[in-house]
Amino acid sequence: MQRKRPKYLDLMRIKQPLPAVVSLLHRVSGALLFFPGIPLLLCSLDIVLNSPEGHVQLQSLLDNPLLKVVLTLSLWFFLHHFCAGIRFLALDLHCGSSLQQARTTSKIVFAAGVILTLLISASMW
Repeated sequence: MQRKRPKYLDLMRIKQPLPAVVSLLHRVSGALLFFPGIPLLLCSLDIVLNSPEGHVQLQSLLDNPLLKVVLTLSLWFFLHHFCAGIRFLALDLHCGSSLQQARTTSKIVFAAGVILTLLISASMW
């Protein structure tokens, strides 16, 4: 007996549950923080620590509005990754592992990431 399987699966039409989206964004934000994040942070630290002129140069570079948007997005990556990491540590300790608690903590992670990003980036703008 053959089972009927779909021949074409449109992944863009499948609606993932919120905990799955948090997990996916946690992985993506971790990868983006690791690869472009760490080298750029080390490069800017090298520029700042080499000379006072480098500090002034980086300061003037950070006044660019496009770079401020990139920094705000990077800040959200970091804060979302941090909040989701705390959530996953709690899940490893079997706290909040029921379906309703998982959905609630996913909403809290999204809200905390956005609110903290807005609060911290307000001082940058």
